[in-house]
Formats: sequence, C-alpha cells, structure tokens
Amino acid sequence: MFSRLSIFWRLTLGYLTILALVIGVNLYILNQFRALTDLGAELATHHFPAVETAKRLITSLYSQLKSDKQYLVLRDTTLLKEFLQEAENFRKTLQALEEQEQGGEPLDTLKRTRAFHEEFHTLFLSVGVEQADRSPQAIAGYEAKRDALIEKMTKAINSYISAQEASVGDVLRNSHLKSVEIQEITQQLLLMALILGLGLAGIASYSILRPLRRVTAQIRRIGQGQFGGTIPLAVPQELRDLVGTINWMGEKLQQLDEMKSEFLANISHELRTPLTSIREGSQLLLDGIPGALNHDQRETLTIISESSQRLNHLIGNLLDLSRMEADMVAYNFNPTDLNKIALRSVEKMKFLAERKHIHVDCQLDGGRARVQETDAARMEQVFENLLSNAIKFSSEGSAVTMRSRSLGEGGGIHFTVSDTGPGIPADDLPHIFERFYQGKTPEGRNYVGSGIGLALAKRVLEAHGGRIWAESILGKGSSLHFSLPGSKHTKVLNST
Repeated sequence: MFSRLSIFWRLTLGYLTILALVIGVNLYILNQFRALTDLGAELATHHFPAVETAKRLITSLYSQLKSDKQYLVLRDTTLLKEFLQEAENFRKTLQALEEQEQGGEPLDTLKRTRAFHEEFHTLFLSVGVEQADRSPQAIAGYEAKRDALIEKMTKAINSYISAQEASVGDVLRNSHLKSVEIQEITQQLLLMALILGLGLAGIASYSILRPLRRVTAQIRRIGQGQFGGTIPLAVPQELRDLVGTINWMGEKLQQLDEMKSEFLANISHELRTPLTSIREGSQLLLDGIPGALNHDQRETLTIISESSQRLNHLIGNLLDLSRMEADMVAYNFNPTDLNKIALRSVEKMKFLAERKHIHVDCQLDGGRARVQETDAARMEQVFENLLSNAIKFSSEGSAVTMRSRSLGEGGGIHFTVSDTGPGIPADDLPHIFERFYQGKTPEGRNYVGSGIGLALAKRVLEAHGGRIWAESILGKGSSLHFSLPGSKHTKVLNST
C-alpha cells in the first residue's frame, strides 16, 4: 500500500506524523503547566489569604481584649462601642474564612473559634458590662474566665494558621515534584518524538531514494553494456513512467545487442575463410613456390601477410567475445606452464614489436609456473592482447616489460605488462576493460583499435577466478596487472 503512494503523499504523511508528535508533546507540556498554574492559583487565592486573614483575627482578638480591660477600669461607653464594633468585625472575618473552607479539620477549628468567641462576647456583656458586683474577687473571677477563652481562641487560630502553612508547604513540594516529573517526562517525550521523527523521515526518504537508486543502478548497467534485467514497478507514481521507459529502453537495447552480436558472429565467420586464403597464398608466395621474388615484392607480401594475420586475430577476438557473452565458450582447464605460454606469446608478438623497434623484456619468476585448472589457449589470448596493447601505445624505440611473480605456496601467480607510453587519463582508467571502449591519450590522439582486446582478457581471467586491473601515470606509461588464484594443487617449480 505504501509503495503505491506518490512522493508527494509520502512526504506529506511523514511531515504530518512528525507534526502530530510535536503537537502531542506540546499539548502534554501545556496540560502539565496548567496543573502547575492551578497549584499556584490555589496558593494565591486560598492559602496565603487565609493565613493573612487568620493573623488579622488574632490582632482583632487582642484589640477586643484591650477594649475589655479599659472598659472595666473606665466604664466609658466609647470603649464599649469599640469593643462591640471590633467583635462584629471579628465575626465577619471569621465567617469569611469559614465560607472559603470546604470541610475537614480547618473548618472545625474555625467553628470552635466562633463558639469560644460567642462565649467570650456573652461573658463580657453579662458580667463585664451588666454585673453590679465590682469587688476584686468578682473581677478576678471574670478575668480568669476571659483570659482562658482568649487563650483557647488564640490556640485555635494559631492551629488554623499552622494547618494552612502546612498546606502551603505541601503544595510547594507537590509543585516541585511535579515540575521535576514534567521535566523528565518532557525530555523522554522529546527524545521519543525525535527518534520517531527521524525514523519516519528515514523511512520516507528510503522509500523515495531506494527506487531512485534502482533507476540509477539500471542506467549504470545499461551504460556498461548490461542490457538485461528490469526494474520492478513497485515505485512511486511519479517514477513509474521513467521506470517503464528505462525498462523498455533496456529491452530494446538488449534486442539490438543480440542482433549486433549475431551480425558480428556471422560476418566474422564469413570473413575468416577469405582471410585464411589470403594469408596462405601470401605465405606460399613468400616461400617462393610460384617463383623467386625481388626485394620490393617480398616486402609487399610481408605487409599483406602480417595485416591478414592481425585481421584474422581481430576477427577471432570478436567471435570469442560474442561466444563468451552468450555463455557458449567451453574452457579446457589443465595444469599449465604460464611462463612458457607467456614466452610463446612474446615470440608471436615479436614481428609487431620489431616494426616499431620496441624491445620486449621478460622478467619471469622461477622458471616454470604451474597453475591448476588453466585453459592454455585462452591464457595465450590474454598475453597476446596485453602485449599488443602495450606495443600499440609505446613509442618507437621504447621497451615493454613483462613480469611474473609467485604469490606463495598455493597463493597463485601475478603478471604485469608495462609500457612507457603516454599513460591513461584518470577518467578513462575505470572503462578500459569495457568492450569497444576507445580512450584518448592526454594529447587527445586516438589510436586505431577494436576496443575488445582488454574486454576479452577480462572475461577470460574472470572465468579462471582471477582479476585484472590497470595503473597509469600520465607521461610515464601504464601497467596492466592480472592475478590467478592458486589452490592446494598449485605448484611453482624451478627450472633444473
């Protein structure tokens, strides 16, 4: 289902999912901060004002006590009015506190305070104001009862204040704990959102880049001449037309490649017969069978014979490469003396080297190099192609060097063919083993050739389990290396 979505909807869903995660985290944080705000509001609107109001009750209580004492001495009606006014304020303030409380011990404490105050108020009016007995004993008894009630009210109000202050402490502790909890959970949520966001972004990107990589890889394979294979159509909608076009192009190129290979095979086969006749006829003339030849005639026939031999070699390479690409080549693997094959190839290439006055130097390691399961005829093709390539790119009077060295007991063997030509540009170096590839020298000069010699050598060596590669320094020459793996039967034998 996801593979059918377009790139736009893949990106949109990815962004919306990440946005939903961020919004969810923000909503959680806002909700927790709202809870903290409610705790702060509870402190500001209830606990702190309750403590301040309770403290005003104590102040009012002591003002009433002061008016009581003064009135007992002076019997001034003004002091009585002040006492009654302060008592009324006390009751109103106490009532306001009671209305704020929802229940529990604080409300019970306030109710006890109200009862004590009513008792104090009644005691003052009935004894302090109306009683006629003003003896020291009566006044002392009144003051004892009054002071006891004042002390009870003071203790009750202080108890209420302590309870409110304890509630303030609890709220502050809860706020701190909740803040720490919010911080930890927020960090975890942000980390989870980040991981999930990156994961979703990675999935969305991968689902887009993966088909693009397939398209790129298929185009690269087509560019390298591998026309077979198609890209699955399980790609975003925007790429389906492109993928369909590439698949169609690959099929058409494959058909054209097969037609080309078939044409080359047929034309090469048809050319070999007349070329063989030309080469044999030239050789008969050079051997003097029809009659003696003068110097100019012999020189002309030599050129004809060498050119026909070189053309026959090229046609053979074309046929072999076509068969290899069609997997129609059968290899005859046997223990082979590769040094002997290398020397034989040098002899066959000597005529080409002598025409350019090039010296071919052989530095072969250890006499005979015997490698298990090697096709001698195919390996001879490899040596001839590498030597002809080195001679072609070397200037007149220079040298070409062939080296071999053992890679140890059972480790295989390594060959190097080096020239002193112009070198290979870095841009061309990765492509020189591709069929029909024609690079240029640093001066821009093109060399005549088919571009199949190195491709054929690569095919043969890969069929032997070996590998081939090139190294080059511009202006100093190039070296072509190949190695063949050994086995438990591989032997390197010295000449005796």
